Amino acid sequence: MSKSQKELIQKENIMIKKNGGVSSGLSPKEEIVIKGIGGSPGICIGKAYIVDREGVDLVKRYPVLEDDVPAEINRFKNAVKRASDDYSSVINSLNSDFSHQIDILEAHLALFKDKMLYGKTIDTIKVEKINAEWALKKVLRHVKHMFMKLSDPYLKSRVTDIVQVSEQVMRHLIGAQDIKISDINKRVILVAHDLSPADTSQIQLELIKGFVTDRGGKDSHTGIIAKALGIPAVMGLGNATHKVENDDIVIVDGISGILIVNPEEDTLFAYEERRAIYEERQAIRARESHLPAVTLDGHKFELTANIELVEEVVSVRDNAAKGVGLFRTEFLYIDLKRFPSEDELFDKYKEVVDLLSPMSITFRTLDINGDKVLPYMKNNIDEENPALGLRAVRFCLKRPEIFITQIKAIFRAAAFGNIKLLIPMISCVEEIIQVKEIIARSIIELKQEEKVFNSDIPLGIMIEVPSAVIIAEDLAEYVDFFSIGTNDLIQYSMAIDRRNRQVAHLYNPMNPAIIRMVQMVVNAARKKNIDVVMCGEMAGEPFNLPVLMGLGLTKLSMNPMSIPVIRQMVTRLNVDESKEFVDRVIKMGRVSDIVNLVKEKYGKILSD
Repeated sequence: MSKSQKELIQKENIMIKKNGGVSSGLSPKEEIVIKGIGGSPGICIGKAYIVDREGVDLVKRYPVLEDDVPAEINRFKNAVKRASDDYSSVINSLNSDFSHQIDILEAHLALFKDKMLYGKTIDTIKVEKINAEWALKKVLRHVKHMFMKLSDPYLKSRVTDIVQVSEQVMRHLIGAQDIKISDINKRVILVAHDLSPADTSQIQLELIKGFVTDRGGKDSHTGIIAKALGIPAVMGLGNATHKVENDDIVIVDGISGILIVNPEEDTLFAYEERRAIYEERQAIRARESHLPAVTLDGHKFELTANIELVEEVVSVRDNAAKGVGLFRTEFLYIDLKRFPSEDELFDKYKEVVDLLSPMSITFRTLDINGDKVLPYMKNNIDEENPALGLRAVRFCLKRPEIFITQIKAIFRAAAFGNIKLLIPMISCVEEIIQVKEIIARSIIELKQEEKVFNSDIPLGIMIEVPSAVIIAEDLAEYVDFFSIGTNDLIQYSMAIDRRNRQVAHLYNPMNPAIIRMVQMVVNAARKKNIDVVMCGEMAGEPFNLPVLMGLGLTKLSMNPMSIPVIRQMVTRLNVDESKEFVDRVIKMGRVSDIVNLVKEKYGKILSD
């Protein structure tokens, strides 16, 4: 940054602080740094605008007379009606350019009449003869407790949707005034306890620089919309709303997941530079996004996206993914709160195909296990160690009627686009043989029902348990491709729970055991002449790329937002050089030695 630019920023920052009240005789406020979760990358600096939600949590319990119970139930129903009308109004105000926001809002709209909230609240009013506010609060507490017992981060994040819908109803019950984000007429950064998808859908990009919330996480629907809008967001800050005041100067660092309140002048300068560098890099990546991912020595890489929601299709296209290497299908089962029918699955899969055609889409079959239990599933087995229990393909083989329904829907969607079928958690040859028997039964049923379908599609398996690595050559005889799922592979190989803080430090993709297992899988696939792709988080981290390239991987699937960075790095590396590098890495026995060698060899490229 030049001297003149610094002087200009300094003048602007002085004006910001004066307008914020620092020059009015008050003592300068102390800089506060709050760590949260990066919901959407980017950096923005500006004045805070508090989105007030006071009053929603301040409800009291009072009894309702027997004769007044029907009236209390009607009061609750009217509040639900007004809240859902608010959502409908927002949906109707959005045009087709906001299709991904509309999908999320419509999903929220369905929650207003969900039995878990709507039905249970009415039952609680009837049985306990209490006011609607307290009944709703009690039901919500139970639902939150039920969801938070689950260890799966996606399921935990879904409770946010339920809380947001409940608060909309609660505001109408208590008569709380709601701030309309669409009415904000100045350039600000939103600071809120929480923002619903309905709130974020009202954001005007020319006015709202970014936002931060006490609640939420990177997997929440609000975070997805923030990424789609391309504005910085930090979530899960805990109590930011108690530490920030209206018109405070704040810095939102969505890359590191940090909120800085009342930054000092040196901090402002540093972040202005960071923002300028980030935006310059993003502009370069955007200009180059349409270019192929080709190394310096002419090797082409295929970079695809990992997604789980239809609304993420926008991000797939925006980040120039070459298709979807992993579509996680279980979340439709979770959102519907019941087992979907074949037609419902087909409609959803075909929608994805229609939106992304002619790109290839790899549908992974249902991956449900003991720590990702469907709440509506009857006769659940209480497993002492669910991660090693009836999960993924094991569950599907135990419940073939559910498995057949999904496979038939995928084959029907395959008649309209380029689809691959991926089976998770295969641990032995016997399982893949059973899977192929189920596939054969599905084809027979589709023929008998005279439905349009295409079963002539590539079949792949996830390599995510050590036994599958060891017998990879045997498994390759039965499939068309491997997909290495490093998240579980690292966890199972190292015998650690990556969510356990006591052992999380051992979860490292640069562990020599993991690198050697990846090498074994790549070699087995090459020997049997089948494709191999990596779809775990390891694939989307630039630091790992030189090693993966040297191991012979050329197909990587990752979070869509990671693709521009990985694509750019691919163009700066040399495959032959990476292979020589990996020859050194593969002989090392310590994580620290491997990490230091990567930094020594590729540190400059990684820091650019």
